[in-house]
Amino acid sequence: MAGTPIGDVADAPPRLAEELAGADVVAAEDTRRLRRLTQALGVTPKGRVVSYFEGNESARTPELVEELVGGARVLLVTDAGMPSVSDPGYRLVAAAVERDVRVTAVPGPSAVLTALALSGLPVDRFCFEGFLPRKAGERLTRLREVAEERRTLVYFEAPHRLDDTLAAMAEVFGAGRRAAVCRELTKTYEEVRRGGLGELAAWAAEGVRGEITVVVEGAPERGPEEAGAEELVRRVRVREEAGERRKEAIAAVAAEAGVPKRVVFDAVVAAKNAGA
Repeated sequence: MAGTPIGDVADAPPRLAEELAGADVVAAEDTRRLRRLTQALGVTPKGRVVSYFEGNESARTPELVEELVGGARVLLVTDAGMPSVSDPGYRLVAAAVERDVRVTAVPGPSAVLTALALSGLPVDRFCFEGFLPRKAGERLTRLREVAEERRTLVYFEAPHRLDDTLAAMAEVFGAGRRAAVCRELTKTYEEVRRGGLGELAAWAAEGVRGEITVVVEGAPERGPEEAGAEELVRRVRVREEAGERRKEAIAAVAAEAGVPKRVVFDAVVAAKNAGA
């Protein structure tokens, strides 16, 4: 597989042109976009070019694996960035590995790493969450699952859903949680907007265009003295809404906060009796 430019064609690694020219089969997410890329690079694939996208990935994978087993050199490329990262590729790699076929990569640009580098947020530990669900309820549930995640979070999002997503993040993570919205990375109109989630949600409500990557600061580490009863109850609720049983949620929150389980249990009972 090979990474392709996420915007500026000049970012294409030299080996990409070599592999495109020499592969026996080039499997491309969009053959028209591949044609534009090869023209920009000044190369002509000698091999067969086939489409490999979400709609035919399952059906075409066995065919490509048989080509590999037969000794063919198959190159997988997507529209932008590295295959398998919110793009086709995982199924083909897994199937090839299962058949003991050697798989390697031509490393290239990545929107995830580029956004992290530009965000100004801690990047020593991070996790990639891809695209959030489109439905509001499912989106909130997914966000609540990582509400206490201390690693920096990275998301992809469509521009027309960005304002709703940032508003949901502000609701779950807190309006003051730092984030960066990276738009049109490496392209002419590249923009990185940094600020609190509430501030960014208000900005996005005016309308945003282009390819979007969102980087969100991880949850702050709180000591026992910072985790008051109200905060402990909130954490338990977040876990319960994500599907955990109350007993397990209380135990997990107690471990996170460094307090006895009885303290968390009493806080939850008191909140229930108070109708909170």
